Amino acid sequence: MAPQKLVDIANRALNDTYTPYSHFPVGAALLTDNDEIFKGVNIENVSFGLTNCAERTAIFTAVAAGHRIFKGLVIAGQTNEPIAPCGACRQVMVEFFEPDMPIWLINQQGKEIKTNIAELMPGSFHSLN
Repeated sequence: MAPQKLVDIANRALNDTYTPYSHFPVGAALLTDNDEIFKGVNIENVSFGLTNCAERTAIFTAVAAGHRIFKGLVIAGQTNEPIAPCGACRQVMVEFFEPDMPIWLINQQGKEIKTNIAELMPGSFHSLN
């Protein structure tokens, strides 16, 4: 089970999205190695390529605050099944997450899938470091 605090933050984040075009809110809650939580929401733009997903918002905010080590991520959507991250978010996760770090995909009805970036993004591009 996903940590309840992360679930609550990701679900509450659904109310803070900026989704005037798709009307498809997504919320995220990212846990750092020192137990700080960063909320993410999707933020749309009329030029859809400039839209930022909730997962990347949470990751980029945490990285901008100096964090590089993460312990878990919850992604919430108002979907029939647990929501899955897009390819761009998956590639960013590869950059910053350990392959086996838990990622919980959830919906509002309590359905949940526990996974990790190694399962979500096999064959991904990796850093040369």
